[in-house]
Parts: sequence; structure tokens; C-alpha cells
Amino acid sequence: MPELPEVETVRRSLESRVLGCTVSGVIVRRRDVIATPDDPPGGFGRQRRLTRAPKRVEKADLLLGDTIEGVLRHGKQLALAGNSERAVLIHLGMTGEVMAPGPGARLRAADHLHVLWTLRRGDGASAGRMVFRDPRRFGGIWTLPDRGALDRRWAELGPDGLAVTGQQLRERAGGSARAIKASLLDQRVVAGVGNIYADEGLFRAGIHPEARAGDLTSQEWDRVARELRTLLCEAVELRGSTLRDYRDAGGFAGDAARLHRVYGRGGEACVSCGNSLASGTVAQRTTVWCPLCQPERYPGSVD
Repeated sequence: MPELPEVETVRRSLESRVLGCTVSGVIVRRRDVIATPDDPPGGFGRQRRLTRAPKRVEKADLLLGDTIEGVLRHGKQLALAGNSERAVLIHLGMTGEVMAPGPGARLRAADHLHVLWTLRRGDGASAGRMVFRDPRRFGGIWTLPDRGALDRRWAELGPDGLAVTGQQLRERAGGSARAIKASLLDQRVVAGVGNIYADEGLFRAGIHPEARAGDLTSQEWDRVARELRTLLCEAVELRGSTLRDYRDAGGFAGDAARLHRVYGRGGEACVSCGNSLASGTVAQRTTVWCPLCQPERYPGSVD
């Protein structure tokens, strides 16, 4: 699943291609990937039983006729802001992509294209198309009437991972008895961190992923926040981690997987101490850590 560095890379590559362009056409191929304010919570695509037929999406709500004035991000979520004050929020989920390859360019994958926008530049010249693709459809698009609605949605999330502080983490998760990794995966605690960067951040901080969040000291929370910020910044500069199908808006892969010291390496040698890396399940996610560099805690233990 794309996490903060991957989504920020998509945002930057998308911004350079669509900012200032006008949406001259919209094609909706799958209505169920879109949620409008009038739809049931989560949209019709997440309903097991439909109590009513979905209404047709107004293309103006998907920014038809708007000039794109902002390409925004908070955590793992993207948003396109139009000059009408409308906004379109995009969550990539596990396999979602937003592509804008430019005029005349062929799309990297022509299947599973659910929403397509035709773009024109200020001089009227074609800027090509922007498309939302999602083979497994765990992502989606939300239409929002104004920037205030976007701000309210993002206010429900925790602070963005690129700027999170130890104090913010402690205030949001410090009283919890759950594992520290589970807390970091909670988007209400910190927005943008997923399985990859939780494992990597905790390794850098020397914190066992099963340590109780409530047992961490203020200094440890500061260390976790500092290592997360540094790690996420480094991953953004390397354009995110391409493990399978993640690409930016231009179809280019990222190189941040070379930063991975523990993720996906269970049973291999630790790059720091040479000990065999352990693997298990924390918060229902496969988790890898070093038993020596991230020692297990016991009630009453003091670091």
C-alpha cells in the first residue's frame, strides 16, 4: 500500500503536470469508486447491500470546468483543489494510481481505468489526461463541495508524518496499552505511516514493535518521532518504495527500497549487528525486527 513517501512523490509529480490546467472533460467508468456527500458512509462501493441505486455523479463535482489550483496531501491522502472551491480527495488504497503521462503519451496500463480527466493548459493546448486506476478497488475518490469540507476530513487524522513531534505522538498514543507499532499504524495518531515505515522507523529508534505505547518515555517518543521524520524525508527524496506496482504520476518507479533494513527481511542478518531478524504479526500485519537492536521489554524494566 502506498504510504506517505509514495503519495508525496505522486503529489509532486502530479503537481508539475496538472497545476494550472483546466478540466475540459470527465469520464466515469466505475461509479462505485466515487463517494459523494449524498452517498452512504464510505460510498456505494463499500456497501454489502444497496438500499437505493446510486445517483449519477455530477461531473462538475469532479472538477469539470475548474482550473486546478492545488495538489495537496495529508498523510496518505491526495486532494485536487479547483478554482470553484470544490475539491476531489483521492485515497490510493493498496493498488491505486493517479497517472498523468502528458499529451500523446501511452498509459503504462490501460486496464482498470475508473475515472479519466481531460486537461487543457491556459493557452488552450492539450495537457493530456489524468486517470485514476485501481485494480483491486480498495482506494477511492471523494467529491467535496469546498475546501472547508476537506479541512474537516483531514482534521480527523493525526499530524502529518513529515512534521510529527514526540509530544504529539505521546499525547495521542502515550496512554495506550496497545503495541507501539499498532499506534503508529493508526492514522489518527500519525498520518501517513504504514507497515513499511513503521517497521523501519522503530528499528532506527531501537524500539521493539510490541512495546506498550504507554510504557515509552518522553525521550523515547522524541526519538521515534525524529527517526520517523528523517526516514520519511529520505524516502521522499528517493521517490518512494517500489516493491511491486507503485509508480509516480509519470509512470516512474521509486528507489527508497534501498533504505529498508528490516521490512520484508525476516530471518536475514541484521545490517547493524548481524543477528537473525525476527518476524511475527503485530496489529494483524507482518512485522520484522532485530531482537538485539530492539530488545523486548518486560513490566517494570528500565532502559
